[in-house]
Amino acid sequence: MKKLKLIYNPNAGDKTFRLSLDDCISVFQEAGFFVDIFRSMKKGDIERALSRVSPYEYDTIVVAGGDGSINIVVNSMMTNGIRAKLGIIPAGTANDFASYLKISKKPKEAAQVIANGKVIDTDIGFVGSVGSSTGKYFINVCGVGVLSNISHHTDPDFKNVLGKIAYYIKGIEEFQNLTPLNVKITNSQMVIEEKIYTMLVLNSSGVGSFEKINKEAKIDDGVFEFIAVKCCPLTDMAMLGLKVLRGDYLGNPNIIYFKDSYVKIELLEDVADKILLETDIDGELGPNIPIEIKNLTKALKIYCA
Repeated sequence: MKKLKLIYNPNAGDKTFRLSLDDCISVFQEAGFFVDIFRSMKKGDIERALSRVSPYEYDTIVVAGGDGSINIVVNSMMTNGIRAKLGIIPAGTANDFASYLKISKKPKEAAQVIANGKVIDTDIGFVGSVGSSTGKYFINVCGVGVLSNISHHTDPDFKNVLGKIAYYIKGIEEFQNLTPLNVKITNSQMVIEEKIYTMLVLNSSGVGSFEKINKEAKIDDGVFEFIAVKCCPLTDMAMLGLKVLRGDYLGNPNIIYFKDSYVKIELLEDVADKILLETDIDGELGPNIPIEIKNLTKALKIYCA
């Protein structure tokens, strides 16, 4: 019998996944899985639980939660060499990667996607400090600069009550404090020096529940899409922001865009506000810049609709 480990975060999203737990278990059992359940109780316990899992102990690991919970599971799987397939039940505030995979937000229907058994290979990203062999993995996005780290500076209770609207409110709050970063961006083909407000290194098509930012997204092509907003008059920013959210920014002189499997981001001057040095990886806190980002092509098997 195939073994499946179901990991769920009871505090994710609107906290209602527990009401669908038995339905999901039933779907998995009918598909021939032996189900092992792990309920996350506090920060760090998912990592500790998966550190005790051997590489081929489970056929499938399922995570019920948002992008942050998925990121934690992916990092634990990669760090510990766990060779299971990954299943997603979108139960968080933002479910960008699950949306790209066309996975239903209804838990029982999402469980059925896993039971159906369709699997694809997906690229994932590795981001680390320049010159370091250690770092973290991401499956959807790595963000740098103002507006990119909203998710881990948004109050969890505020987020749980208002859902993704909390991100919009926080974004409006941060908009008035826009501070550019003077950076050097290196990929495998060129070097760019520019003052920018925000940067996104994208694997799938959406960020923060905006699903069309990266219309050309392919999660198995070995490259990321890089999008940066240059320092420009604030009067231009509102319209430019809308264009980015609609995916209508190609050719805009205030946008830097390219595809590549490697990106290095370095500072060209000191930064007083250290929060601006933070990176966001799938809604979780990543390494501070300067950083290197590498594409690990088709590194993970994942269930899709």
